[in-house]
Amino acid sequence: MKNILTTIAISALTLMSTSCLDLDPKAQLSEADMWQKASDFENFANKMYDALPSFTMVYDGTIHSDKRSDILMDANGRNLYAHGLNTVPASDGDYTGAYDRIRRCNLLIENAEGYAIPADITQSVGEAHFFRAWNYFQLVQKFGNVILVKNTIDTDDPLLYASRNDRGEVIDFVISDLREAASYMKSTSEIAEGRVGKEGALAFLSRVALYEGTWQKFRGNETRGKELLDIAAKAAKDVIDSEKFQLFYNSTLGNASQKYMFILEDATCNGANLMKDANHEYIIKRCYDETLKPSNQNLTTEVLANAQYVSAKMINLYLCSDGLPISKSSRFLGYDEITSEWQNRDNRLRYTMMQPGDNFWNNTASNSRLDWSGSDAEVARAKYRNFVPNWGSGYFPQKWATERQVADRNESYDFPVLRYAEVLLNYAEAVYERDGRISDDDLDISLNLTRKRVNRDMPSLSNDFVTTNGLDMREEIRRERTVELFNEGFRIDDLKRWKTAETEMPMDFLGVRMTNGWLAQRPNPGFPTNADGNLIIETGRTWSEKNYLYPLPTDQLQLNPNLGQNPRW
Repeated sequence: MKNILTTIAISALTLMSTSCLDLDPKAQLSEADMWQKASDFENFANKMYDALPSFTMVYDGTIHSDKRSDILMDANGRNLYAHGLNTVPASDGDYTGAYDRIRRCNLLIENAEGYAIPADITQSVGEAHFFRAWNYFQLVQKFGNVILVKNTIDTDDPLLYASRNDRGEVIDFVISDLREAASYMKSTSEIAEGRVGKEGALAFLSRVALYEGTWQKFRGNETRGKELLDIAAKAAKDVIDSEKFQLFYNSTLGNASQKYMFILEDATCNGANLMKDANHEYIIKRCYDETLKPSNQNLTTEVLANAQYVSAKMINLYLCSDGLPISKSSRFLGYDEITSEWQNRDNRLRYTMMQPGDNFWNNTASNSRLDWSGSDAEVARAKYRNFVPNWGSGYFPQKWATERQVADRNESYDFPVLRYAEVLLNYAEAVYERDGRISDDDLDISLNLTRKRVNRDMPSLSNDFVTTNGLDMREEIRRERTVELFNEGFRIDDLKRWKTAETEMPMDFLGVRMTNGWLAQRPNPGFPTNADGNLIIETGRTWSEKNYLYPLPTDQLQLNPNLGQNPRW
């Protein structure tokens, strides 16, 4: 702690426009120059936005990445975290970086107390409370108990050598900060694009309280869990009732609507000629532009039939078109042919993953822009025609892969830090886990909206549907969450808070089932098979109790022995 809480570079942005692309530091100001006018607070707050996740989560496999879970893996090598084989690091940038950012938040909040016209800086003060909460939540998710620093401190402050605060105390502080942030902030519709508004604070509150509520509930603390789940449900309902956001859907795009939401750019990149402003689902986002601020991640090449393998477990989670799991549906056609299991399924399967037999376009320079005519010339320009995934797991994603001509690393769609679909699912789960039941009315204003966005004919999830078909409501709520939020950085955190990682993570990572259709396409698959005939892509994964938290780095333990290491590390 000592080396990270003593100083901080005071960076600020001189805004050239209201674009969210400008939320990066571009100038250095001294302490004496700060806090004289409202713009000083706004500029100082801009640096806080660095804390938000970006496409590195998809590409690099950072802490929240699905690559560290049971449903997605990097084709280029074994992930130590997914195998439970990570060790105590010498240092940890997540730890030091979070406290650097927390100090910045504390600086703004403290200096705001003496500002002459408080009404002029409320948005900036709200942002400071929001990002202080954001950073503490990241610390709790990773390390559990952490030192709580509520104000700027000097180099001789006893906090430098303090023991860690209990995670419950830290979460209470996070909740308080988010409520205060919401009270200060303007509505998202009233502020510059890309900034966090009141609804963003409430939406994030629903995430925090759901996470910690289920963490506590499934570790025996039922009372504390229900208190937090009530907070989560009410925060999510406040966002729903605000009517400021809606799930993205376009009648021209139809069942492919969700696919194109993730790759909307300020260019002709979809068959409906939609621009980014057609998307009213993203509550908090990081904004990108091909010229001013490209993603700087090789996204399309990474995901499209290349470096990311999807597990059979993930594919099996998608419902059939009658709303039933593949184990119960008469519409499931089995595995005889390579396209059999893809038929009569939730439409998100086809438009999130690469369905065999489909055509796929990418971003290569030789690829002329799609005109969505279906012409022979257009099909001839596809990167993959009549796709046969006869390598790896046999399952590949297409989510985050553009279909327009653009240089590698220059894709410029916005990254959804927090979108309305998550809020709807937070609400459904929080209500169910709080009450042990959920009404059909609550399902209809939440989960059924995501379930039926591109499945208009699929039956709604209801209590009668669950009872009649011998389903489990909790399992169906979790299924919907995993399917809807695939590869957006939720799965491993969900397994941890549900305390199911010890069951799910040690399972073999499986690929396609080698029935007659696959054997004809892939006579030498290169992997062994299990008793069901599924390829075993990876085996030997482990998970122990210690893996629910990460270890503190040794440099911080040396600086402050009172921190103590996490259990079993």
